[in-house]
Amino acid sequence: MADTASTTHAPVIVIGAGPAGLAAAACLQQRGIHATVIEQAQAVGASWRNHYERLHLHTVKSHSALPGLPFPAEAPRYVPRQGVVDYLEAYAQHHGIVPVRGQTVVRITHEGGEWCAHLASGQVFAAPQLVLATGANREPLVPLLPGQHLFAGRVLHSRDYRNAQALRGRRVLVVGMGNTGAEIALDLAEQGVPVALSVRSPVNIVKRDVLGRPTQLSSIALARLPEPLGDALASLLRRLTVGDLSRWGLRTPRASPLRQLRREGKTPMIDIGTLARIRSGEIAVFPGIAALQRDRVRFLDGREQAFDTIVLATGYSAGLPVLFPQHTLPLDARGLPTVLHGEGALQGLHFVGFDIRQPGGLLRTIAMQAPRVADRIAAVSAA
Repeated sequence: MADTASTTHAPVIVIGAGPAGLAAAACLQQRGIHATVIEQAQAVGASWRNHYERLHLHTVKSHSALPGLPFPAEAPRYVPRQGVVDYLEAYAQHHGIVPVRGQTVVRITHEGGEWCAHLASGQVFAAPQLVLATGANREPLVPLLPGQHLFAGRVLHSRDYRNAQALRGRRVLVVGMGNTGAEIALDLAEQGVPVALSVRSPVNIVKRDVLGRPTQLSSIALARLPEPLGDALASLLRRLTVGDLSRWGLRTPRASPLRQLRREGKTPMIDIGTLARIRSGEIAVFPGIAALQRDRVRFLDGREQAFDTIVLATGYSAGLPVLFPQHTLPLDARGLPTVLHGEGALQGLHFVGFDIRQPGGLLRTIAMQAPRVADRIAAVSAA
């Protein structure tokens, strides 16, 4: 371990002060255990602060609140980005959570029976129990596009997109049609910015609401059915509400939205208006990119189109292996933990906020995981 003069000991360390870290710390607090929360940014909920301005929750507020504090009654059904930031600030204050802010964890080791979080400052925080809550979207995935060195325009990751204002007068291609790519394209179209989507793979698309009922609630109900029946009904609902989109250049996976979420961790694109813009021709859809040229893009079907800005809605990685130089973590193909509690050499290590395979959204999953982790830690502490 580092020099003991620079080591701070605690009963529990929580890494990250986003929704997962705050929920874990609050649940521990409710069980009489004070956790030291370490946050890289200067404020809680940093990722929500930095998301594009148009963003709203795609899940209803009643199923998105963290343990111990509901969203305000006056909040809309789908809370906007700033509303989530305000809620997370209120949550931390309500539960008396004061993170150690502005401190970057560069590695985590296990020494002398404790998990040690080594900070970039040289300080070390050590505890027998550590909750990792750094999130599935820690590091942006920034692929190098074929011929990108020839492209004279701007290429940016969706992480750096805030609003359409900075791209007025530009011709924009959004690469990827997950929820982020679809909503950024919609934001640009609504503000009169010429925009197209490059969609390489089949996409599961569902409406956010069907006949006034949130699709989130329907997916939770379908997930409780026997898997073949739930999948069949999810596919039927998709067919009735979205239909065949092939004439607009969009392919539909064979797997139902529910099955793809459960098996691959792929969240369906939740439509809040992008499809209408595609059908009207305001948002063009192209296949994958074959090559970039100086002022245009050539696509895999041979078509070419002029663009001067490319937004990469290509997702993120959790970036966990670099944090654990001494350990091999139980990770799936996407680099996300497959367990809630570590075992064996990973005893005392817990993961909250990485399970993206559950219906109903990540905040709902966090609200279910945090009490379970707190219960486990409380039981160990009492033994």
